[in-house]
Amino acid sequence: MEEDPQQSEPVQILGRPRSVHTEACPAIEDIGSLEECGLTLNPQPGDIKHYKKEDTGNGHHSSACSVDVVSSRVLGMELLGAEDNGRPLKTSNSGKRVRFQIPQDTETITANESSEGSLFPDYDPEEWTMSSFEELFTAEDWVDITDDHLLRKKVVRSGPEPTTQPAWGQEVTLQLQGVLEDRTVVEKDSKLVFVIGEGDVNLALEHCAATMCQWEIALLLADSQYTYGHQGRDPDIPAWSPLLYELQLLDIRHKPDPLTLSIPDRIRIGNQKRERGNFYFQREEYSMAAKAYCMALDVLTTKSKDKENDVSVEEQEEVQEYRVKCLNNLAAVQLKMEQFDEALHTSKDVLLLDPLNVKALFRKGKLLSDKGEYEEAMETLKKALKLEPSTKAIHVELSKLVKRQAGGSEIRKWRPKPAQVLGENIAPFLIASKKTSGMTWKFLFGAMVVAIGSLVTSMVLTARN
Repeated sequence: MEEDPQQSEPVQILGRPRSVHTEACPAIEDIGSLEECGLTLNPQPGDIKHYKKEDTGNGHHSSACSVDVVSSRVLGMELLGAEDNGRPLKTSNSGKRVRFQIPQDTETITANESSEGSLFPDYDPEEWTMSSFEELFTAEDWVDITDDHLLRKKVVRSGPEPTTQPAWGQEVTLQLQGVLEDRTVVEKDSKLVFVIGEGDVNLALEHCAATMCQWEIALLLADSQYTYGHQGRDPDIPAWSPLLYELQLLDIRHKPDPLTLSIPDRIRIGNQKRERGNFYFQREEYSMAAKAYCMALDVLTTKSKDKENDVSVEEQEEVQEYRVKCLNNLAAVQLKMEQFDEALHTSKDVLLLDPLNVKALFRKGKLLSDKGEYEEAMETLKKALKLEPSTKAIHVELSKLVKRQAGGSEIRKWRPKPAQVLGENIAPFLIASKKTSGMTWKFLFGAMVVAIGSLVTSMVLTARN
């Protein structure tokens, strides 16, 4: 299916997320097959066999119901092999520069970034080039940002007075570079823009940015739980790896109101939020993924405070297309979190925008079937089958639905058997109203004959003895 269109070079970068790991996360709903949508409210072991690996369609995913993402890789980047005044900075095994850019971003690399060396050539203290992380975690001249002592900061150069610190919800611009303990450069960006608290970057950068003053330069030591945790980041950051950052706060401003932005800016920012959601989904951080998709939906709107701001038909269609993608991804995340009612509601929202969206029809039909609303489920799945008659998952789900309906019509109705048949002192018990065969009585009669025969044989042998 379609890939995200190339974005033209933006004049101002608003809320740009760190790329590294949205780069290989294309629109989830654009890859994979309907088989991956098949999560049930009450899954049965027999249902699993229908979802085989060979039915995954035109792609693969790491998790869940039609949310399809490829493995995270840092694509199209060169590595900065920098040397500082002291210890040389090692290069990553990928042999590529690591930058915070999204694939669609056509901005040219600035001269400062393309040249070798540190972004802060005049501020390379020993802690940045030589000290072990163990020493830095216990150093007395570092300040703890968090109470657990796993996120520490040291000011290298203070900002001018008077100055203010950014608040959560404000947009900031950072210049930064990050290294592993062996000083391999893994992150570098001369203009990283994000909103504090929206998950555009890792927690370490969000927490640190909120403590900085404009133009301040600082070192930041972050334990892995504030960066990339037990999963690391393929291919350059191993699991459980702490990171050391050198960063400067360049700008602080209020988060732009989406209703005041142009439609192209809304689409660009909305897609960046969606890509970040894909990144979290691939890492199975579903609550963060849901948050990112919801923020993308807040931006992807054609409403405006300027009533005279006319929106073209083409722009309306493009915004609607991306809203459908976000809603489909959100429904997939809700299924992963077992929020089935919410997933059904979100699938219905997709169909309001795109009545012929097969994945939304499939999800809706399956969820209705699992809830026991068979008639509407059958109608929905038949509509999906008409649109994609060769899709195996739809056939499988329709077959299960037919079996469920048939099973429902054969449910046994239990009634008490009259007590006088068994005697007044015996309590009645439940028997099936369905007519039983004569095999039960034949079996009892045969068993009685065998028992009598065994008794007679035993008596004859005893008499002989």
